Amino acid sequence: MSQGLLNENLLERLLGYEGMIFDCDGTLTDSMPLHYRAWHRTMREHGIEFDEDHFYRLGGMPTNRIIELLSDQHGVLVDAKVVGPQKEAAFEDLIDELTGKADVIAAVSALHGRMPLAVASGGFFPAISAQLRRMEIVSMFDAIVTAEDTERHKPEPDVFLEAARRLGVEPTRCLVWEDSPLGFQAASAAGMDCVDVRTNPWVWLT
Repeated sequence: MSQGLLNENLLERLLGYEGMIFDCDGTLTDSMPLHYRAWHRTMREHGIEFDEDHFYRLGGMPTNRIIELLSDQHGVLVDAKVVGPQKEAAFEDLIDELTGKADVIAAVSALHGRMPLAVASGGFFPAISAQLRRMEIVSMFDAIVTAEDTERHKPEPDVFLEAARRLGVEPTRCLVWEDSPLGFQAASAAGMDCVDVRTNPWVWLT
């Protein structure tokens, strides 16, 4: 089943929930290749080679935590407070190349106005809001929760629980849209069903 246009059965299933929570990078937008280019350039400048497979395994982890992890793994002293903004600036330089995930954005459009919608991301607010503006969908969301808003991050459930709180919806009545194993773990820990958007058709994780 293709989700390019939501069929009636799929829409009915989605409307069985009371709130929708969307990851951004890799879920709403096809940003991961751009993020990797920004990471690779930035970390190489600091003497660290960041393997692409390793990068994708860390999907959903906040920028500063990734830098700290790489610093420890490579034995290279790197200040996350300095390098983090450098990486984010490198990504913003590529924002004009950003494309959206058409099927997921179609779902957002179909559900907008029918129930509250949130974005819950391990990224920082400036980069996430820039992506949503680029896709012209920022106004469709009732809440945007990013790395600045919680102390713990995916695979911990905090970002999804905070999104549910802001939507005013019980966590178990929310559906998460995700593309990363860390995100799937976080949704499960929050007691939420989850859609794996990497597959066609989408797979429900309950």
